[in-house]
Amino acid sequence: MIDLRLLREDPDRVRASQRARGEDVALVDSLLSADERRRSSGVRFDELRSEQKALGKLIPKASGDEKAELLQKAGRLASDVKTADAEQHEADEETKRLLQQLGNLVHPDVPVGGEEDFVVLETHGTIRDFGAEGFEPKDHLELGEALGAIDVERGAKVSGSRFYYLTGVGALLELALVNAAIAQATEAGFIPMLTPALVRPRAMEGTGFLGQAAENVYHLEKDDFYLVGTSEVPLAAYHMDEILDADKLPLRYAGFSPCFRREAGTYGKDTRGIFRVHQFDKVEMFSYVDPADAENEHQRLLDWEKQWLTGLGLPFQVIDVASGDLGSSASRKFDCEAWIPTQGKYRELTSASNCDGFQARRLSVRMRDGKKVQPLATLNGTLCAVPRTIVAILENHQLADGSVRVPEVLRPYLGGRELLEPISK
Repeated sequence: MIDLRLLREDPDRVRASQRARGEDVALVDSLLSADERRRSSGVRFDELRSEQKALGKLIPKASGDEKAELLQKAGRLASDVKTADAEQHEADEETKRLLQQLGNLVHPDVPVGGEEDFVVLETHGTIRDFGAEGFEPKDHLELGEALGAIDVERGAKVSGSRFYYLTGVGALLELALVNAAIAQATEAGFIPMLTPALVRPRAMEGTGFLGQAAENVYHLEKDDFYLVGTSEVPLAAYHMDEILDADKLPLRYAGFSPCFRREAGTYGKDTRGIFRVHQFDKVEMFSYVDPADAENEHQRLLDWEKQWLTGLGLPFQVIDVASGDLGSSASRKFDCEAWIPTQGKYRELTSASNCDGFQARRLSVRMRDGKKVQPLATLNGTLCAVPRTIVAILENHQLADGSVRVPEVLRPYLGGRELLEPISK
């Protein structure tokens, strides 16, 4: 959530952020009104309680008619205190409810617009000209089936559409990707983590995934658990309700977990293969930092993602995501999109988001710098979303005979194997 003081001092900035996101601007005025009621009712309650305490000291000293009058007044005052307390509680709950609906403030440099209004910041690598090499590229599913690596038919038979099996070299390729990604993150100073895939409502709500993203979240109603769509959620909640020493920041974690997404609203999109699925594994980077260092950490996360994709030999571009396509917790997000030859376009593989103090306030994660205690900043960055990375590797590194060249960075984790070959060979 945003800082209420900022809302009071500069409501126009918050209105502009809501407008840029394409969200309800009137929410700002409703929240200002609720906050004013909360503060005024709090003052009224405190005044009445103070009067009640003072009266309580007078009653034992009084006698006769004076005491009876004081007792009568105390009864009326007790009723007023109870009413004021209820009004204060109601206003406080309304303020919290509205504040939870408000997205993070959009960074001033973010391009304004919708999904297609991103700005390309960088382009890396060379797109292969398969025509010049004398063959038509196959898509990842055709390649994966020939390699004995992907089985979507049995995935659909067992679990339904958008499920799959990784088999043989496909399973080995996932393990290689995960190990290589964790190795890079560990070398960069991240603490490797295996995180829970089931979390309580507060963890999911605290990271901002029960607002606009709620339709894509799986909820187990009987137990009131949520299946995470990213290990960002348990990593953000790891230090929930804690105060961290400023001199120990930044704290960086690399989480590996299964991820689950309903993919609501994507009917008919990316139905072939494993690009858009309901369950996948991912390595996620997560940082707790001093707010003053948040923008620098955002760039560092992006640099680690670029290092990873470059090591895999994938052509990619970096985009500055437009305001209307940001998640509610992000003030700014950079995506790395890899070239997918058979689609003839770049598709998202990784993202890096700066959430400033938005998640930290909701989860009550703070830092102590001397005597000062304040919310810190959290950031997250995908290092390897496994299925999409496999899609990009198979398609970009395929050879004319259906074999696939293994990126050098993965070879140590595949027993030195340089090629993935069709099982018919």
